[in-house]
Amino acid sequence: MRFADLHLHTNASDGTYTPEEVVLKSKYAGLSAISIVDHDTVDALDSALEVAKESEIEIIPGIELSAACDGKEIHILGYLIDHRNQDLTEKIKILKNNRIDRVHKITEKLKDLGVNLKPQTVFDIAGNGIISRLHIARALVQEKAVATTGEAFQRYIGDSSPAYVLGFKMKPEETISLIKNAGGIPVLAHPYSLHSDALTLKLIEFGIMGLEVYYPEHSQGMINFYLDLAKKYNLLATGGSDCHGAAKPEVRIGSIKIPYTLIEELKKAKETLL
Repeated sequence: MRFADLHLHTNASDGTYTPEEVVLKSKYAGLSAISIVDHDTVDALDSALEVAKESEIEIIPGIELSAACDGKEIHILGYLIDHRNQDLTEKIKILKNNRIDRVHKITEKLKDLGVNLKPQTVFDIAGNGIISRLHIARALVQEKAVATTGEAFQRYIGDSSPAYVLGFKMKPEETISLIKNAGGIPVLAHPYSLHSDALTLKLIEFGIMGLEVYYPEHSQGMINFYLDLAKKYNLLATGGSDCHGAAKPEVRIGSIKIPYTLIEELKKAKETLL
């Protein structure tokens, strides 16, 4: 039986592994297929696709896009996208600038809370990668403002924490349309994080085609709930580890494995968009 991990990040966004390392570690983990879904960027895909030729690992081209709805941050995965689609690449440039602005806003809020974190410290950690809150969390650890990245989210930059800034201007319906227009399948990432079944149902109305059912922080009860929801609304089920390398060392590539049959379902769904 073949298995896949459809939620992996590289150093093109907020992971620490290079695309090449992700592919090789995935093969070592016994996976047949993976999807690199970096935040608001596709920069890792060409390198990963090239290395995969020698490693006999199938790459499902993907992305994880951020949107906002009802004051909440929503992550939407796009699978089997044309990562060279012009509309997508142009939108990515705008999203990159939004993320840079967000760092400045968050560090200002942190300053008001008595935590002096320079934006440049965050930019240095991010390097050439797309900046995320995980980079801010790592900077806070580096500056000894907190002991762990988890503490950084809990105390300062988590969704309900005092230095949180939403920062994203795309609506989920725009994000869903962008993914579909790039030939991809839009899937709601880690739906538990919304803490709102009503919002999940709203996203289904907007055209989400799948739910990330299998996820490290989903209990068996949650998995069963989202499987039932997917069945009720004729949605696809996906899953993955959300591995970020050393940035989240407790989450390893392949720690969540899904059967390859779910990828076959993704491919069938893509045919309906053509």
